[in-house]
This record gives sequence, structure tokens and C-alpha cells, in this order.
Amino acid sequence: MTILVTGATGTIGSLVLQGLAQRGASVRALVRETGKAALPAGASEVVADMSDVASMRQALTGVRSLFLINAVTPAEVTQGLQTLALARDAGIERIVYLSVIHADQYTDVPHFTGKYTVERMIEQLDLPVTVLRPAYFMQNERQVQSVIQGYGVYPMPIGSAGVAMIDTRDIADVAVAELLRRDGADTALPRLTMDLGGPELFTGESAAKVWSQVLGCEIHYGGDDLQAFEAQLAQYGPGWMAYDMRLMMNRIQQHGMKPEAGTAQRLEALIGHPLRTYEALVKELVATAA
Repeated sequence: MTILVTGATGTIGSLVLQGLAQRGASVRALVRETGKAALPAGASEVVADMSDVASMRQALTGVRSLFLINAVTPAEVTQGLQTLALARDAGIERIVYLSVIHADQYTDVPHFTGKYTVERMIEQLDLPVTVLRPAYFMQNERQVQSVIQGYGVYPMPIGSAGVAMIDTRDIADVAVAELLRRDGADTALPRLTMDLGGPELFTGESAAKVWSQVLGCEIHYGGDDLQAFEAQLAQYGPGWMAYDMRLMMNRIQQHGMKPEAGTAQRLEALIGHPLRTYEALVKELVATAA
């Protein structure tokens, strides 16, 4: 039977698709337009829209396992709940859902509460799902690398509470391991929720220090000004998303993003290799840009 990967052309979904294909799984990529994405060898595509019930019913036909990820959009909650309901109708009992760390606590952040709403459906219906709750993606730093290197400022207002940044490749490795574990089981496995976080906690100041060491020049932390952060984001995207990100950063400044104790060790045992470090990611970004 087949594993269906939603978000198959996105940051995480594409890595999950690649990882499953490399391990010889029968994998199907959900795409919105045929032929636009370069798929790994052995993967097939199915064209569907997660807001369209008929196309999703067709996409889920013949599927044994599902990787569910929803983009941050105004329709995120509807798409997540609807896809899970359709998967249940199709008899799919092996699912991995990508949520976010502290989804149950950051109640004023729309995309966090949206993911927690999906988690509540999973819990109340006791669906056979692994819920993955990752912290801040290290690869988000690509979006601000030009500012860091061009102006000597680390601009992400993550504050001083501490963020366990995690590499997206490690997130994908965990998702692949869980999909294969569930897909290979004779019967549906119990519901499971897992925090995903990197091996170190970072503040704005300590992240800037890593960039300083790698670049060999002084990088300063830009501070905690959330009004300026929102205004900057609003220049390049919709206002609702800029405000959503501001609310998220406000919570990060207050509480941080800290997984349960022992998380890094459990993840490394699951994926079979050490978690990637922030310093290694920064070195990779700098080398790629050179």
C-alpha cells in the first residue's frame, strides 16, 4: 500500500517525500498542479486541493498511511480537520501530523491554535496518529541571512527565554521514521505526541554570537521590538500573517520554545544520528552564499 505525503513540494514535505523514496517506500506526492514538481525516483504524484473534498477523496483512495501538513493560511483549520475526516472515512489508520510545539499554550497565536484544534480532533476521536510538535526551524534563518551579513544585525526578535531551534532535515527524519514504523505495523498503533527540538537553547544574543564566530565579525542582536518586526513582515506578505508572526514572537519572548527534558536524546535514538547543530547550519548557509 501507499504513503501519501501532503505539502510534498514544501520545506518539510519535500524532505519527507525524498526520505521515504530513498527507503524504498511506495510513496505518492499530493500536488496542486501536475508536472510542476521534480519528484524523487520511485514517487508518483496525485493532483488534489485540500479544500476540495472530491479531489481529496480520490487522492486518499488506496492509501495506507498519511503524512499531513497544512500551510499557514486562513483555511488551515478546515483543511486539516477535513483531511483527517476523509482519511478516517477511507479507513486510513496510519497517520503522522505536523503540528507545532506549545500549540496548546500559545492560544492567542492563530496558526498555533489552528493546529491545536486539529490535535483536539485527533485526541477526542482517538485517531491512530503521531503528532509531531517542532520548535522554531533553523532554516528560517535563510530569510534574514542577507540582513545579518549585510548590516551586521541578527533581526529575529526571539528574546532571551530560550528557543530549541531544530533543523528541518531532522524534523523530516523523525517524520519518516514514524511513518515507516506505523506503515509497517500489522495493526493501528496507539496515538502519540512528540516534541521536536534541537540540542541547544538559543536567545537572540547567543544566536548573534554564533553568526559572529562563523563570519569573523561582530553581529549584534537587533532587539525585541515587535512593532517593527510586524511592519517589516507586512511589506512582503499579508497583514494577517505579519500579525500572526508578531503574536508568535511575543509568546517566544515570554516563554521560549522548550521541549520536554530528554527530547534530543529520544529523537537521536529514533533517527539513528545526532541532531544537527545551529552552528553547523549557519556555516552551511554562509558557505552556500559565498
